[in-house]
Amino acid sequence: MTTTIAFPTLLETFFTDRLMRQKQASPHTIASYRDTFSLLLRFTQKRLGKTPSALTLDDLDAPVISTFLDHLEHERGTSPRSRNVRLSALHSFFRYAQLRAPSHSGLIQRVLAIPSKRYDRTPIAFLTDIEIEALLAAPDQHKWAGRRDRTLLLLAVQTGLRVSELSRLCWQDIMLGSGAHVRCQGKGRKERCTPLRKDAITALRVWQREQQSRPEEPVFPSTRGGALGRDGIAYLLAKHVASAQQHCPSLQGKEVTPHVLRHSTAMTLLHSGVDSTVIAMWLGHETMDTIQMYLHASLELKQQALDKTTPVDGRPGRYQPDDDLLAFLKSL
Repeated sequence: MTTTIAFPTLLETFFTDRLMRQKQASPHTIASYRDTFSLLLRFTQKRLGKTPSALTLDDLDAPVISTFLDHLEHERGTSPRSRNVRLSALHSFFRYAQLRAPSHSGLIQRVLAIPSKRYDRTPIAFLTDIEIEALLAAPDQHKWAGRRDRTLLLLAVQTGLRVSELSRLCWQDIMLGSGAHVRCQGKGRKERCTPLRKDAITALRVWQREQQSRPEEPVFPSTRGGALGRDGIAYLLAKHVASAQQHCPSLQGKEVTPHVLRHSTAMTLLHSGVDSTVIAMWLGHETMDTIQMYLHASLELKQQALDKTTPVDGRPGRYQPDDDLLAFLKSL
């Protein structure tokens, strides 16, 4: 006789046994999965009139899951990409349920058959060298917060650390002696080391002397002493972008997020001729596929490729119009 596992028990063991113990998922992944199921349980409670603790696996069939995903997209304004992230979390749970509740295999297979939604991929946003200089010049160096912010922004655009990695950074993760580098644990609990340039080393040494912090304390603390969170970093970035726009018109109308700084690091490395495999290792990407988006976004690299081609009976390089005066004489 097959024992049916209650849905609440199945969901709890999915988090505690599957994600935390077996996969040792990162706090970011667990938080993302938690938010997905919180949204789903509130949706089903309103739609089915059942409390989350009273739900059964039979209540979460493919039509209900599909309706939930449509609700996220059309009523909550979730983007197709974020919708796919939610679906991925649900698929992960149902694959786990497939092993623990084989009697529901038909229902589970129908949920797993729900496809991801295709969406238009827009070119990634990144900052040019001039825009980066304007951003780094924006923080007021006469203030404690300004010195902290400039050091953070300089480290971000040089290393390409994710915002979560910047937030968790402690002084024990930074080596400023010979072979200076920053060590962090990224997605999938993968640890990587990123070398530091001289200007970043100098800025960090000055900031370290000012802070006089213990090794386990955050490199970039808030005014209350704790580590700056994701929202705090996003806020200070938006503030300094608004200031930099006054001196750099190309920043106006440009949405600059912490992840745009990471993209900017990749594009700087790419334009400097660094091999794509090195960039993938630098940023902590698992596959080379992610690097392709930088190649697609770089008009400069495409122009270099175009300049290497030669049209039939023509000179290599892109067409350049004649000088106005020469064009006038040529028209006579």
